[in-house]
Amino acid sequence: MSVPRNSPAKRHYLVAAVLCYANLINFMDWFIVPGILLDIQKYFELSDGDTGLLQTVFILCYMLAAPLFGYLGDRYNRKIILGAGIFFWSGVTLGSSFINELYYWIFFLSRGLVGIGTASFSTIAPTIIADLFEEGKRTTMLSIFYIFIPVGSGLGYVLAAGMAEATGDWHWAFRVTPCMGGLALVLLILLVPHRTQRRTAAHRALSISGTIREAAEKPGVHRIAKTTWCQDVISLAKNWSFVWSSLGLTAMAFVTGALGMWVPLFLYRAQVVQGIVSPCLQESCNSSNSRRKLRKSLIFGGITIGTGIFGVIAGAEAARRLRKINNKADPLICAASMFVSALCLYIALMVAQTNILSTFIFIAFGELFLSVNWAVVTDILLYVVTPRRQSTAIALQILVSHLLGDAGSPYLIGIISNAIQARNAHSFRWSFWSMQYSFILCAFVGVFGGGFFLLTSFYIEEDRKEAEKR
Repeated sequence: MSVPRNSPAKRHYLVAAVLCYANLINFMDWFIVPGILLDIQKYFELSDGDTGLLQTVFILCYMLAAPLFGYLGDRYNRKIILGAGIFFWSGVTLGSSFINELYYWIFFLSRGLVGIGTASFSTIAPTIIADLFEEGKRTTMLSIFYIFIPVGSGLGYVLAAGMAEATGDWHWAFRVTPCMGGLALVLLILLVPHRTQRRTAAHRALSISGTIREAAEKPGVHRIAKTTWCQDVISLAKNWSFVWSSLGLTAMAFVTGALGMWVPLFLYRAQVVQGIVSPCLQESCNSSNSRRKLRKSLIFGGITIGTGIFGVIAGAEAARRLRKINNKADPLICAASMFVSALCLYIALMVAQTNILSTFIFIAFGELFLSVNWAVVTDILLYVVTPRRQSTAIALQILVSHLLGDAGSPYLIGIISNAIQARNAHSFRWSFWSMQYSFILCAFVGVFGGGFFLLTSFYIEEDRKEAEKR
């Protein structure tokens, strides 16, 4: 059957652009709360531990929903699942902007429901991009897709802080992304095809039901029977490259979750200790102090955007070049970046009390090296796991990385900070020191993450060859 040469390629890029735009909104919704964290903390009168639990509820619901959407994505129409997810999380985000201080538990619940909606997108969208492009372009397109993780995260801070400052009411921060989500839903309906052909490394097609069809260029390919979800999980558990890289991603998630939630507040407390800003003592702080607080979120958002873009591009380019001389390049790049990131974060914590500029610089480098891994880790999964299990693999990776990573890290940092403050006299210095000591845990977790990626390098060649056979 003849197909115009140019139109399919153009259509694929349009589909990828829509998915990238939706991914931007996805992560903006993730990080609106950290951008106005102090305002929310004071509005609902939350302790550090309770405030950390806010993000934990979001991540827990996100990760628990991911395996379900992975199962559905491997077997049913992915466009319908994506559309329903975007509509659901956008609607809940809008509704959460009307909750008053007497119903803080509803606000917690709303964040959990947003997590469920975003899980549908994060689980399925990468597999569509992987099916649209061959291996040469796949890494590039996934890199572009994952650039929108740090860009969206940073814009979440910027949007939250900017809307709170412009309107004088932090609730307005939750009323912008639902409009953007509505546009994403329209674009999804108009531009994304109802069914997307699934590929293997040999360009064989995988049907929506999960069974392999004969492709035109491979007439001798035999059909492969559908497998159950339990069989898929057992197979993935025996794939050591998948297991160790998922644990490495877990360490990344632990660190990024804690940083994303607490860094703006940590920097504010550091500046209070240094005497750069005055502490916020009253129920409603003065406008000058409020602008300083929001400025921390804006600066950190800008750092997240810049380091994220550069880090993802640098990681993808390094992987592309080094794969030509070393088949183990991908996990080695991830390991090296985790070690360097952990060192930078540790230095940032140590200088925070005396030099705020150095703290910003080392946090920026720490985030830069974390961002190097985003596209590379996903590409590892896509070539060590057979395509008919990729949605399930991504879902399980999301479950594990969030369960042991950023589902607990914001809350853990918060309760450690609470425990340290409870054992010492209440003061602004101990408010800062308690969070500083809590953050040291992130540096050590980063080192463990580097070790997990090193272990991945021992198995990756064998697992890749095994995936290409199926």
